Amino acid sequence: MSGLVKAKKYDWKDSNLALFGSDTDKKVKKDSAETEPAWQGAGANPGLQIWRIVKFKVEHWDKDQYGSFYSGDSYILLNTYQEPDNEELLYDVHFWIGQHSTQDEYGTAAYKTVELDTLLDDKPVQHREVQGHESALFKTYFKSITLMKGGADTGFRHVEPEKYKPRLLQFSGKGKNISVKEVPFCQKSLDDTDVFILDAGLKYYQWNGSKSNHFERLKAAQYLQKMKETRPKAEPASIEAGEKSRDATEFMDTLPQENQEEEEDDEEDEEDGDFTPSLYRLSNASGKLEFQLECEVPELPLPASKLDSSDVFIADTGKECFVWVGKGADDEESKNGMTYAHNYLQKSSHPLVPVSIVKEGREPRGFKQVVRN
Repeated sequence: MSGLVKAKKYDWKDSNLALFGSDTDKKVKKDSAETEPAWQGAGANPGLQIWRIVKFKVEHWDKDQYGSFYSGDSYILLNTYQEPDNEELLYDVHFWIGQHSTQDEYGTAAYKTVELDTLLDDKPVQHREVQGHESALFKTYFKSITLMKGGADTGFRHVEPEKYKPRLLQFSGKGKNISVKEVPFCQKSLDDTDVFILDAGLKYYQWNGSKSNHFERLKAAQYLQKMKETRPKAEPASIEAGEKSRDATEFMDTLPQENQEEEEDDEEDEEDGDFTPSLYRLSNASGKLEFQLECEVPELPLPASKLDSSDVFIADTGKECFVWVGKGADDEESKNGMTYAHNYLQKSSHPLVPVSIVKEGREPRGFKQVVRN
């Protein structure tokens, strides 16, 4: 495998993620999963658990960092829950791919996700999540999602305070839909309609745009409070746009007028608004694996009557993709479902949408909403 050099952006055509769950992937055995230290206690009780991939290894992510993700890393999330009046533990396992995560990292995340699924007796619903294209289910786990540049090792806890690289975070939106993301570290990034936090390590500033709303200010204040808990020695400051004060002067002096670094390409792939929901069948009934269009519909839902327990089906809504594994599907079909979904999406207008593997009889609510009679 290649070294852990940060890729400039996803290179999906060469991605070893296409091997996820396939026969060409390494065999994932339960005894191997049981020897993975990171999985000790995984799924034992209801709640959310997160791990980060570090040089091919799985490491626990600090709970006070839940909801914060670095674009240069890949993560695995396990949500364990119970249905009302039912003691059985149910699971959703997600692997999240940062925009600048390496192939080695997200390939390891995909492989380890299969391993965790095996450890939990194939009960989890598996999901692929890509930065900026997260599923609605994924977003429910957090009050807000903070996207930061670089890798987790560039964070305050992992470097000496005097060597910490300052960050500028933007809080934008209304109501519960407040996005938090790192923006270029310069005064040109400031927008009078939003709120910003300048994190300088041992001091951090909240800058309130004159046209920013209450929700943005509140979310930023909550973020500062969380920072205060993890960095009790750090000094906070709140500034209003146009304010003449010592803190305001320090804020502007710390923030250069122009961006001093090369800007990353953060353009998102455009989605085709005219996409027709489609259902595909993956079957080896002829003696070899064949992937064929089963049906298209002018609008959702896709017909559940087309599903056949003996095969695997890929349901593409244009916003999300499901790999449905029938109870009678053989190993070749079931293990190659994600591979075919990945290859299919790669050629589509929406290659980065969330992908979920669901098993017949254990279909989650999201699937039932888009595939039904």
